[in-house]
Amino acid sequence: MKRAFEVVRGKDPASVQLPKRATACSAGYDFFVSETREIPARGTALLPTGVKAKMPEGEVLLLFIRSSLGIKKGLGLANGVGVIDADYYGNPSNDGEIHIGIRNYTDAPIVIEKGERVAQGIFVPYAVVDDDDVDTTRQGGLGSSGK
Repeated sequence: MKRAFEVVRGKDPASVQLPKRATACSAGYDFFVSETREIPARGTALLPTGVKAKMPEGEVLLLFIRSSLGIKKGLGLANGVGVIDADYYGNPSNDGEIHIGIRNYTDAPIVIEKGERVAQGIFVPYAVVDDDDVDTTRQGGLGSSGK
């Protein structure tokens, strides 16, 4: 399977920017928000990207806040690091759309404009233990693999 970013089903491709690297030596792909959103003071918001990520089994896409948002705006990822599993792609509940959960650590609301870069994603291989016997498959979208 090839590694790729795609626009999710039902989104206008003209309104979505696929992630891209800023330079030839950048490890991370910058993610852009597909809609303007306000993050309340000391609150959290889920920002849509309109993007899904295809990757082979044995890889994960890790999402990190862009350092400029943390330093200049007082924002951070709500869950510290985002983990996008290979089987999140194309799931039936949201087609695998990647949303970025952002926490506002300031005392004022902050607006993130459509097209603003908010996170960066890095593809990473991972390993499992030798006696791993999980054979279940994902049935839903965000938060569906846990209880």
